[in-house]
Amino acid sequence: QVQLVESGGGLVQAGGSLRLSCAASGRTLNSYTMGWFRQAPGKERQLLASISWSGGKLHYADSVKGRFTISRDNAKNTVYLQMNSLKPEDTAVYYCAADTTQTGLYEYWGPGTQVTVSS
Repeated sequence: QVQLVESGGGLVQAGGSLRLSCAASGRTLNSYTMGWFRQAPGKERQLLASISWSGGKLHYADSVKGRFTISRDNAKNTVYLQMNSLKPEDTAVYYCAADTTQTGLYEYWGPGTQVTVSS
């Protein structure tokens, strides 16, 4: 079992920045693909960014490309999402998740952290 906990969410003005962290326990993450998702009210959960176990393969959704950066520190068992140039439409609950089988199916999820961007 993998337990994931997100932190770093909050209220920020448009144009500001936040750094989300996802700390894992139970197992080490260093062989898993990790992803950041978000879900806004009334909308489906969306994959924003993913990072391979080595950090060498990155993927970003078009909506955040150039503004968000995913990274990981396997020694700390932690994954990060640096979010810059935030917009009101980035307001959502943000989740991290682990894909342990490298199939694109994320089996383990954190409880989420709220990000609110004011205009």
